[in-house]
This record gives sequence, structure tokens and C-alpha cells, in this order.
Amino acid sequence: MTSVISKESAGKKKGSGSAGHGNRYLARVLGEAAVGASKTPTFLGERYRRIARRRGKQRAVVAVGRSILTIVWQLLSHPDAHFSRHDGVDRRGAAAAARRAGPALAVLGVAVAASLAETALTLALVSSG
Repeated sequence: MTSVISKESAGKKKGSGSAGHGNRYLARVLGEAAVGASKTPTFLGERYRRIARRRGKQRAVVAVGRSILTIVWQLLSHPDAHFSRHDGVDRRGAAAAARRAGPALAVLGVAVAASLAETALTLALVSSG
């Protein structure tokens, strides 16, 4: 008796279990663009750094490449679309960084006061002599 493993469940044929590999030329271009974008203070650069911290650099490159592809697709498929993300400064991130740096700077004798206004983040460094 020969055993044949069939990918069938409830009479339904299942797939091969592997995804297609896609367009390797497009993947390479998107990867290069993602690496370039990772070194900028833009939304895509912030996204790269956020993902790379937790998941690794290669996964971050793929994720940012996919984000670039999504942006390009939206811009091309909607004639009236435009890409306007914030100006590259994440105000919440800057305020959190100032809060985290506060105790370390206090040891050095520098006081930090952060206030988040409606339009901009104001950091006040006060020397405590």
C-alpha cells in the first residue's frame, strides 16, 4: 500500500503552501529606495527605525519598501491624490524623548521642561548652575 499525502480537506483542494516570489526587479528597486529613505528624518525613515529596533534591519527594509509601493500605488491610481504626511517631526516622540532624557540631564545639572503646544514642541533647557 502506498501512502499519498493529499492536500485536501472536506473535498476542497488546498494550495501548494508557498507564495509566489513576485517581481524581483521591483523588489530590488523598492529595497534600495527603502534603504535610502531609512537615512532621512521623514515618515519612512521613522518607520524604518521603529521596525528595525524590534524586528531587524532586513524586515524593516521590506516593510518600508512595501510602504513606498503603497504610496506610489495610491498616487498613481488616484489622480487627485497627494502625499502630505507631517513635516518629519514626531511631536509625541520628541516629547517622550525629552521626558526620558530629563533624569539623565538632571544628573549633569541641566533641567529640561517640555511643553507640547498645538503647533510645535517647545523644549526649554534651563541651566541650574
